[in-house]
Amino acid sequence: MTAQLEQNTEGARVTGRQPRSTKSNGTKDLRRSERRFATWWWFTPALLALVLIHYAPSAIGAFFAFTNWKGIGKWQFVGWENFAAIAEGGPTTTALINTFIIGISFVILTNVLGLMLALGLNRTVKSRNVIRTLIFAPVVLSSLATSYIWKFIFEQDGPLNEFLAAVGLESMQRTWLGDPATVLPAIIIVMVWQSVGLVMVMYLAGLATVSPELEEAAALDGATWWQRFNYVILPAIMPSVVIAMTLMLINGLRVFDQIQALTGGGPYGASETLAVTIYKETFVMGRFGFGAALALVMSVIIIILTVAQRLLLRTNSKG
Repeated sequence: MTAQLEQNTEGARVTGRQPRSTKSNGTKDLRRSERRFATWWWFTPALLALVLIHYAPSAIGAFFAFTNWKGIGKWQFVGWENFAAIAEGGPTTTALINTFIIGISFVILTNVLGLMLALGLNRTVKSRNVIRTLIFAPVVLSSLATSYIWKFIFEQDGPLNEFLAAVGLESMQRTWLGDPATVLPAIIIVMVWQSVGLVMVMYLAGLATVSPELEEAAALDGATWWQRFNYVILPAIMPSVVIAMTLMLINGLRVFDQIQALTGGGPYGASETLAVTIYKETFVMGRFGFGAALALVMSVIIIILTVAQRLLLRTNSKG
């Protein structure tokens, strides 16, 4: 040990450098350990709250999906019987189809309209801040409150039919929420109206990262508007596209508030979705086990579609 220390000292004299201090290295390691401990310490309460509030109830609900529990009293383990009943079809099949129709239509319309509004209100419009506020305002309103307002608009003697009569379009008057042919489009309109402002803001945040000089250079090189959008703007806002489409897909597949307020799943189950069916089976029919099984199926469907969408968007962005 003494010989090694002398050798290090002699080398330091030759090179003109001081020998490394093992004490400073130990101090750095100690500080690094303290930072890691502090990170986990501050993260632990949030993690515990997440587990207790979200994951633990979800795990308990997943367990009861394999039972015949009625909400009170005793229960028995029935295995896959609830899922076999779901697979038999009937009202659950209609609810599943409606869920897919609403979810896919919702994610497409909100993202297309939100992107168009963001592009139109990005830089050139003078009163863009006021218009942005007006478009975003429905996002912060209560879903139930706005749904009841729209329910009044869609009534037989409501403002919409009165407006159609006033402009000579009596033939287009409908019982919009009472007709199986128009109830889903009416619900989708309400959902898109309330959520498009949020998507617009996401795309505006993405467009803020696009350099105006880069767009001007592309325009000077003769690029068309579509070429500038496809090769300059779209790659820059791809993170916003992924986030917006993921959030809207999840919100569209698990929609409940608007449907419950507008139609309650009617008429004759024409607007019933998985979320509405889960509510009815669990709290109206008292079939907690079957409702938990439906909730588990819906959760699995949302996870699969969300992961598939993110993988598809990631592949397209790399391509």
